[in-house]
Formats: sequence, C-alpha cells, structure tokens
Amino acid sequence: MINEIAQFLNYLKVEKDASSHTIRNYRNDLLQFVEFISDKNYSVLDRLNEIDHITIRNFLANIKDKNYSRSTIVRKIAALRSFFRYMLREGLIKANPAVGMIMPKKDRKLPNFLDMKEIGRLLEAPAVDTLDGLRDRAILEILYSSGIRVSELVGLNTGNVDLIGEVLKVKGKGKKERLVPIGSVAVNILNEYINKRKKGDYKGRRADFNAVFLNKYGQRITDRSVRRIVDKYIQGAALEHKISPHVLRHTFATHMLDAGADLRSVQELLGHSSLSTTQIYTHVTTEKLKKVYDKAHPRA
Repeated sequence: MINEIAQFLNYLKVEKDASSHTIRNYRNDLLQFVEFISDKNYSVLDRLNEIDHITIRNFLANIKDKNYSRSTIVRKIAALRSFFRYMLREGLIKANPAVGMIMPKKDRKLPNFLDMKEIGRLLEAPAVDTLDGLRDRAILEILYSSGIRVSELVGLNTGNVDLIGEVLKVKGKGKKERLVPIGSVAVNILNEYINKRKKGDYKGRRADFNAVFLNKYGQRITDRSVRRIVDKYIQGAALEHKISPHVLRHTFATHMLDAGADLRSVQELLGHSSLSTTQIYTHVTTEKLKKVYDKAHPRA
C-alpha cells in the first residue's frame, strides 16, 4: 500500500492544496493502518481488495484501546475515509470499505485567546529598529489584524498586498481566495518592512522579493519559523499563556465579536466554509458575559 499512500498524499498536496501539517498527519495515520493489517497477516499481493468494513472496525477498536484523544481518532477516521474514497475513484479498489464509518463527535474546547492588555504587550514586544524585529512586528500585527491562518500568511506574495486599499488577498483551504481587510497600524508596519527589506543582508543570497515575509537568507519564511517567532515574543512579553500563532486568530475573532461584529462577517473574514465552525467563538463571548454577570449581579 506504500505506493498508493504516496500517490494519495501527492493528490492532497497538488489537487487539494492540503497543508504540510495535514499531509504529515495523514501519512502517519495511514502507515499506522498498514502496520495494523500487516500484523494481522493480510495478503501482501492483494491487500487493498481484501480490506473490508470489518478490517476497518477492528483497526478502530485497536486505536481506541490506545487511549488516543477523541480529536486524534476523528482525524484517523478522516484519513481512512479520504484515502479509500480516492482509491475507489482511481479504480484501485472495487468497493470502499470505509463507507458507513461513523465519525465520533469532536470535543469542542473553547479556544484560547488573549485579552486586550496581553495582545498589546505581545504586539509591542519586537524591537523595530532592526529588519528582523520589524518583520516580526509586521507578522504579529497582520495575524491579529486580519485573523488569517499562518499558512495564509507565509503564502502571501507582494502582489497580494494592497496597502492603499488596506486589504490582503489570501489563499485559504481548498485554494479558495478571499479578500481580508487589515488595520492602519498593520498597514504602516508592513509598508515600512517592505520598503526596508530591499536593503537587507541575506548572507550573499538573492532575495525572493515576490514573497512578503523573508527569512535571513531572503527566502519565503516557513510556518515553523513563524511559530518560533511567536514563542520568542510570548516569552519576551512575559505572558503566562503558552500559545501558538493560531491563538492570534482566536483572539481576532473573539475581539471582533466582543466589539459587536456579526457572526456572518466574522465567518467571511476567517474563511470558514461553515457557520458552525465560527459559532465556537460565540461560546467564548457567552462565557465571558456569564463571568461578568456572576460577579456583578446581586442575585447571581
């Protein structure tokens, strides 16, 4: 099955524009399934067509015994469903053994977010008197100002940035493009960075000025680098939270709703295909209101 898995992962990358994170997880999930059916002595020569719904069910029982989180189990099921759907479409199997697999409900934890004082300390943390510091400040400002994903940020090209109109064109999941406004503070910092990066020292290498955010070698910055940058300034701002860059997206959505933005508008800004995905942020604001009520009301 290794060749078929490789074909499937390439399909996810090229045709579905899946993130490197998703591809890596799906690869590990499918290889775990291969290891399971190998241990069960399924035929090596015709393994794909020997797999049936009982095989799938036995695998799920096996992983449930390993005490994985519900979200991990949901992802493994999604990987199998997507893989076998692709195999059937390509004519590599006669029937889809994953049909009818029941997807358990994911645990919906309330997203972490920063309050106004915390986000202010984080955004002010980078020293803007160096090119790297200016870049880092621009990254943090854009993530909070627009709510875009890290993958969307690192994929930004200079042609996607309209500083006069104060808007970004980003490519989201499924290669869907959308326009996202950014605030004046983010615009000013980004404009300063774009102008000054032309004079940067990129270790003697030719810089790729088509990309907006560059690393020390003048190449497009990576998701991992952005995570390191956020970790660095979280420590510098002495915040108690251990957060990821995605928390800036949560913070954006929560602050927008707190300030009176309607749910549909926030959905469009975040690039969510389903309103139910965005509704998690209404629970955050409701929880906040409950705490205010419990603290203030005499009969709470």
